[in-house]
Amino acid sequence: MLRYLFAAAVAALLSTPALARIKPFPPSFRTQMVQTNGTSLNVRVGGQGPAVVLLHGFGDTGDMWAPLAAVLVKDHTVIVPDLRGMGSSAPADAGYTKKNQAIDIAGVMDALNVQQADLVTHDIGNMVGYALAAQYPARITRWVVIDAPLPGIGDWDTIIRSPLLWHFNFRGPDMERLVQGRERIYLDRFWNELSADPKKIDEETRQHYADIYAQPQHMHDAFEQFAAFAQDAIDNQSLLAKGGKLTMPVFAIGAEKSFGTAQADDLRFVASHVTGGIIPGSGHWIMEENPQATIKLVTEYLQAAPAPLP
Repeated sequence: MLRYLFAAAVAALLSTPALARIKPFPPSFRTQMVQTNGTSLNVRVGGQGPAVVLLHGFGDTGDMWAPLAAVLVKDHTVIVPDLRGMGSSAPADAGYTKKNQAIDIAGVMDALNVQQADLVTHDIGNMVGYALAAQYPARITRWVVIDAPLPGIGDWDTIIRSPLLWHFNFRGPDMERLVQGRERIYLDRFWNELSADPKKIDEETRQHYADIYAQPQHMHDAFEQFAAFAQDAIDNQSLLAKGGKLTMPVFAIGAEKSFGTAQADDLRFVASHVTGGIIPGSGHWIMEENPQATIKLVTEYLQAAPAPLP
């Protein structure tokens, strides 16, 4: 009998997700609403030392960065906003161009008395990140940009014709009615089709984000991120023409099963000093599919002394 109970206990333990994918931020972090650029962003802040700003994209919130933040907080001031209208930030009826959202993030830095920061971005966060670095080049010391293209830059016109990216134009009242109450189904499509192995995005993670995106106006605001892409393309081309290529060091990381080496190729259109990297075995959802490799690449890059620019 005891042997049976022991075996049952072990089986239960092994079947329990002991390493839950949704990690809390360390207790040293505080969360606050920051008034910026006509809206309010939910921002997590922790640590001391050189500042680093982490920006998420669609299908995630700033929660995605908790495992990375737990490492960086040992020797950095870590700033993790939810983008405009996303996560626990306030709903917003307008302002979703990435050029405008960059002003949101600059306002967060101002509110926290941070003049300069390293920048780590993923997905739509990349687009906000480029607009931030282009408009405030003196405030971004280094940029780690992960697995998503920039509107209007490089092969954008070819990229947006991919059948996988039909969602770029999926928006409007009728589309919102289709998705309402089915947010989990809609998001599962992204996690399944854009990952290398859908099983690596576990049930807890999927339900966590589905519950967030199912809140009133959240999916509408997420669709507005995509609706702004046409203007983002115009803005990016203008920023590049006006300011030239970025001169700060850029580490462009592609997921092996997603953008791969094309990530660095794309960034070389807008930055002069680009180093490439690959997250092995991962599709687009790098912090869910291979967090260990992602954390290693990012932390080693940020902890190294910046190489002298030619």
